[in-house]
Amino acid sequence: MDSERQPAATEPAPAAQSSETDAALAAQPLTSNAEYRGLRWAFIGSQGLRAGWSVAIFVILTFLFMAILWAVAARIDKQILQMKSGELTPPVAIAGELVLLLALLAAGVLVALIERRRMMDYNLTGPRRLFHFLSGVAAGFVALSALMGAMAWGGWIHFGPRALSGTLIFSFAAAWGVNFLLVGFFEEGAFRCYLQFTLTRGIDFWWALPLIAAMCLCGFLATTGQGVWGVYAFALLGVAPCWILQVKKAPTAPFWQAAWVTSTFFGLIHTGNNGENWIGIFAAAFVGFVFCVSVRLTGSAWWAIGCHAAWDWAETYFYGTADSGMVAKGHLLTASPAGSALMSGGTDGPEGSLLILPIILLLLAAVLVLYGRGRHIAPGVHR
Repeated sequence: MDSERQPAATEPAPAAQSSETDAALAAQPLTSNAEYRGLRWAFIGSQGLRAGWSVAIFVILTFLFMAILWAVAARIDKQILQMKSGELTPPVAIAGELVLLLALLAAGVLVALIERRRMMDYNLTGPRRLFHFLSGVAAGFVALSALMGAMAWGGWIHFGPRALSGTLIFSFAAAWGVNFLLVGFFEEGAFRCYLQFTLTRGIDFWWALPLIAAMCLCGFLATTGQGVWGVYAFALLGVAPCWILQVKKAPTAPFWQAAWVTSTFFGLIHTGNNGENWIGIFAAAFVGFVFCVSVRLTGSAWWAIGCHAAWDWAETYFYGTADSGMVAKGHLLTASPAGSALMSGGTDGPEGSLLILPIILLLLAAVLVLYGRGRHIAPGVHR
């Protein structure tokens, strides 16, 4: 998958050579040197292990560690990873996300050792990391609040009485905060950290296009709902811009082609959530692209991690709305959709509302305005 060129072939030997030299060369295996170079080129490029092999190893290791950790967790407590009557509770959610994050970290450590990198090299370095994380937290909460405000103003959501009181407000707030911080680290660590960094160093349009096509085919074969149309829509929107960047040989083309792939993939994995409609899937891919833009402009994924965690926390705990069709136990406020499902999101929740699209556009505009002047380059951009 890497874009490095194959090393040039060895120059032919001069015609005038001694017969002894000719005999010695003839006695050697004819393809030994070329075969070695060919095999090495297939696995190793100018930036180390080629991106395609790196991603394959990372995915295999991640699923392997997931299987091991799920088995260990089940032996410790068979009930902790099981939802009762479709109800999502903090212990179940935290246990599940912890398993995913530990598997991701274990795979990341091993791949980093193979590639002779540091874990922080995967888009976790960069200036003002704490500031970017905290500003991402603020942006996520404000953006989700703006969406809720717009829906309430239009009569597409109704708020009921407060669901918690006393110390339960703080205990559930903390528990869900821990859970969604784990969610932010896992999902951003997988998509905007490792995959975005690795694909950037080894992709072009002609690699990105078949990957996108494969994802669309997987969505068509593996899903039964209408949500997969959100994947198709986002994938289609990226074709022309990425092709133009390829034709112009823009130095930043690999980053944006990688962003096209990782964002489409981010939308695809959300089709596994039973309550998602096509708007929610498209919004997931779209916000994934916004997170890629933040990596490009801030130099790291810390803003994206904070925004992701705060958005989910505000949606699930603070406002108490459905998230992919599921309402969590222990939410502060209560809210119910009203009117047209296209505007209210219906059982999907606010992320399934058409109003989420202008909110994400505003979030993108905020990122461009706040961080566009600095033009910090993410560690994954080797241009």
